[in-house]
Amino acid sequence: MLTRIIASLALVPLFVFIVYGGLPLYLAETVLIAIALNEFYKAFKEKDINPLFNIGYMFAAYIGIKNIFSLPVEYTCMIIFMLFFISITYILRCRNNIIDIAITFFGVFYVAIFFDFIILTANNFELGKIYVWLIFVISFMTDTFAYFSGYLFGKHKLIPKISPKKTVEGSIGGIIGSTCGCILFGYIFNLDLIYMALIGSLGSVIAQFGDLFASSIKRYVGIKDYGKLIPGHGGILDRFDSVILVAPFVYNAIIFFIK
Repeated sequence: MLTRIIASLALVPLFVFIVYGGLPLYLAETVLIAIALNEFYKAFKEKDINPLFNIGYMFAAYIGIKNIFSLPVEYTCMIIFMLFFISITYILRCRNNIIDIAITFFGVFYVAIFFDFIILTANNFELGKIYVWLIFVISFMTDTFAYFSGYLFGKHKLIPKISPKKTVEGSIGGIIGSTCGCILFGYIFNLDLIYMALIGSLGSVIAQFGDLFASSIKRYVGIKDYGKLIPGHGGILDRFDSVILVAPFVYNAIIFFIK
């Protein structure tokens, strides 16, 4: 329990960057994406799959440039095409195969593009600086309440083949915690409480899918954690596995329900 608390405190600098915004936040996000991509690609090397690390790092650098200069989405499409074209040359030179390329670009979408929805949420809405916190309220309230609910009341396994410790009771507790957290958040910032309850409950389901999906990858490649950067939580991907899916969900939920 102590290590989980210490790990949570380790994320305080990121929250400071989000409050401050601008260049420091963009640079911090670029670094986190690069680290997360490194963890993701290294995991698959356990299965003798060799993703193109440099392709991932180049896209992480582009994400930073995009945010700093507010580049349009068309540039992202062009960069992805260019990087894919570069990847083809690796296949033609027989240095890599199609699986290596597939995992490389899956990492680009799953890690980099989804992670960047944190910035998009903060920048693309009038109340973005407030809405962006919903991503973390949903993720961390789900994680916290699922942990304690499972610890106190857990009896029925959720998906034991993927995550043996997760229970149905913990899952329900996570949804309740996220919903209550979002309602309280909406009350504090004078947001529509019905929408907050809906986003909180659906977001918790998404968060748990994100956690389970990351666990399924770790089980497939045969590792316990993606990294050792955060005590008690492993690497960046271990701590942000739910955030990665919740971020695009919150962004689109704001468009659909609120904007």
